[in-house]
Amino acid sequence: MKNKLWGIFLIILGLIFGLNALEITSIDIFFEGWWTLFIIIPSFIGIFNDDDKIGNIIGLLIGIALLLGCRDIIKFEYIAKLIFPTILVVVGLSIIFKDTISKGISNEIKKLNKDSKNKDEYCSTFSEQKINIDDKFTGCDLTAVFGGLELDLTQAEIKKDVVINASSIFGGIDILVPNNVKVKVKSTSIFGGIDNNCKNGDGVTIYINGLCLFGGVELK
Repeated sequence: MKNKLWGIFLIILGLIFGLNALEITSIDIFFEGWWTLFIIIPSFIGIFNDDDKIGNIIGLLIGIALLLGCRDIIKFEYIAKLIFPTILVVVGLSIIFKDTISKGISNEIKKLNKDSKNKDEYCSTFSEQKINIDDKFTGCDLTAVFGGLELDLTQAEIKKDVVINASSIFGGIDILVPNNVKVKVKSTSIFGGIDNNCKNGDGVTIYINGLCLFGGVELK
């Protein structure tokens, strides 16, 4: 979906440039506040693509507010005063409705976390780390802070449902999973998100419990 939306955007942009070149139209894409589109467009596309919407909704609202400010529709002083309260409201609504919608996933994650007493922990701070698991895997905790982590589970032995708690703070985490597993995601994201590119199989389930703060988690 994400690639299709970017494709549509590029087609529209190309048509505008082409029609302007042929002098059929005279659309000025460098209007007052045009730079806010670099916030609005990725946030809008992320709403349709990412599992967690909160960061993208906040980004979209901020981008639209800045655009309206540049167009002198809203004063910037009001925007500055309302940004923080708006973020709090959006985060609060997200927590309320997400707990209702994903209650089943949340309960299963809590159960698995409680049952896994000797879970492996990997942390990357201002560094890069690659972990290859080729034996029994029962879940783990991943933390990337201003760094990167790659967890390769393609050769791992996964006999039962497991949970991966992945926290990305100004960093990035890549998780490679086997083709035969199911992947279910629960995440809390602010200016970040989880990109799930996995095709669910008919095997055991890997639960991803994600926290993304100006960071991202990619599932492959």
